[in-house]
Amino acid sequence: MNQEAPIIVGLDIGTTKIAAIAGRKNEYGKLEILGFGKAPSFGVQHGMVLNIDQTIKAIRQALENCYASNPNLEINEVYVGIAGHHIKSLQTRGDIVRSDTDAEISQKDIDQLINDQYKTVIPASDQIIDVIPQQYIVDSLQNITYPIGMSGVKVGANFHIITGDKNAIRNINRSVEKSGLRIHDLVLQPLASAAAVMCDLDFEAGVAIVDIGGGTTDLAVFYEGILKHTAVIPYGGENITNDIKNGLGVLKTQAEQMKVQFGYALADEAKNNAYITIPGLRGQNPKEISVKNLAHIIQARMSEILDFVVYHLKQIGMDNKMLNGGIILTGGGSQLKHLIQLTEYTTGVNARIGYPNEHLASGHIDELTKPMYATCVGLILKGYNDYENDRRALEENYVKINTSFIAKEKASNKAATGDEDWMQEEEGPAEDTAAIQARKANERNASLKSFLDRMKTKIIDMFTEEEDAKL
Repeated sequence: MNQEAPIIVGLDIGTTKIAAIAGRKNEYGKLEILGFGKAPSFGVQHGMVLNIDQTIKAIRQALENCYASNPNLEINEVYVGIAGHHIKSLQTRGDIVRSDTDAEISQKDIDQLINDQYKTVIPASDQIIDVIPQQYIVDSLQNITYPIGMSGVKVGANFHIITGDKNAIRNINRSVEKSGLRIHDLVLQPLASAAAVMCDLDFEAGVAIVDIGGGTTDLAVFYEGILKHTAVIPYGGENITNDIKNGLGVLKTQAEQMKVQFGYALADEAKNNAYITIPGLRGQNPKEISVKNLAHIIQARMSEILDFVVYHLKQIGMDNKMLNGGIILTGGGSQLKHLIQLTEYTTGVNARIGYPNEHLASGHIDELTKPMYATCVGLILKGYNDYENDRRALEENYVKINTSFIAKEKASNKAATGDEDWMQEEEGPAEDTAAIQARKANERNASLKSFLDRMKTKIIDMFTEEEDAKL
């Protein structure tokens, strides 16, 4: 294991489950899983936190389970996935005119170009979550993927901007912070899932990631290495469960169990003479449910979700000839039997299941290879992408290995005693967009200065050692 690499933690706050996974890249660039915990989620609906107290309890339970899997972990900061029907996206174009045209285009120019996009006019109730460059333009040269080192007067780019509702984002922040953690970054869930189930060839070939979660279905479309489109479809596995519950007159827990064990996404594949026996309530006679009827209910809702996928693909002009990599189905809902066949029939595009074992090292827990953990694994990969590209300064003690459990005991003691200071919601004055970007720029500059200082010290030591050797 590469002891110098930081340990990064992904926290997936979903509608049906909350998962926390801690990982570190080894010397081969694969993720070693150092801790894993999950808990049922009760305070989240359709990807949005609606009950902060219940969400806090679920996050703490997931963290406790993560600590149980590795008692030496002490988790301070996390990468958190965000979804929900409040998520929107838009395309923009930005340009800057460089004052020093003799100098090469630097990372500072690109940072300025990206930071300027945070000033894009959006509804007052929304907040920009991420700004993703698509293609750069230098003077008259277009479709440039990496402009650093080039010469030019005018540098521009096309951007994909992701926004979300301020209150929804604030509720996530409060839930995580009151659980004793700090959010290092919010990441759109389909982008995290894409990082976990895709390779470089998929990005180039053109694929659509369809992440079927509990409350929403998230879509991300990539073509020629560029993020072309993102969307959140407000239907997921919970909707299928509720359809079964209402259509067959059973309890929600029974509906979920039938969906998982006996559910078919394609009704033609279900047997006509197969039945499920449901125990009667309070002495009532047992009820027999036709597997065929169950499959019809599931297929109706899944077809509706896939119709939305087709609609979004048509909106951006991506047909089956452009998606050479096909559709990658992931998330908990992708485990329905015969979903691949239904997807190919509805969309006319080849489909496959995306498993998050593409980047995992050997010896990991078998459960983590299930599609439902793609987002959480992808959050760790997103953190490493930031770390390796120095986009955000990771703290040296991002996640500590500590056997004293001081932080964990402190958090649990506060929870048990009902510490008023800890439970109190404190909101300072909100930073405006310019202040946020200035703060982030200062953090990056401080990180770069620290790196250069360390390199300077090493070089001086090197020459000093050589002089001593000569003497």
